[in-house]
Amino acid sequence: MVIKSRENSVGAWAFLTGVILAIIIGLSTTLLPIPSLSQYNAQIYAILVILGVIVGYFNIRASESQTFLWAGAVLVIVSRFGMDSVTGSLIGIGIGPTVTSVFGALLALFVPATIVVALKTVFSIAKV
Repeated sequence: MVIKSRENSVGAWAFLTGVILAIIIGLSTTLLPIPSLSQYNAQIYAILVILGVIVGYFNIRASESQTFLWAGAVLVIVSRFGMDSVTGSLIGIGIGPTVTSVFGALLALFVPATIVVALKTVFSIAKV
C-alpha cells in the first residue's frame, strides 16, 4: 500500500486545476466556443493568476526551487515566442489561434508561479 504525503496537496490540486483550466480556456476561446466561458474570460484569467500564486507559494519547496525556476523560465519564454510563431506557421491548418490561446492561458498560470518562487528564493538567500 502506498502512503501519500498530504503536505502539499493544496498546491498540487491548484497546479492540476490550473493546467486543466488553462487548456479548457485555450480551447474554448477559438476551437470550441463556449458562450458562458467567453463571457467570464477576464474572471477566469484572474482565477488562473490566483492559482499560479498558490502553486508558487505552496507547491514548490526550497529544494525544488532551482529546478522549477529553470523549467518555469523556459516554459514562459517558449510559450511567449510560440504565441508569435505558431500563428504564422499553423495558419493554413486553422489551429494557430487555438494554440496561441492555450499558450496565453498557460502563461497566465505559470508567470505568477515563477515570480512567487523567484521571490521566495531571493528572500531565502538574503535571509530577510
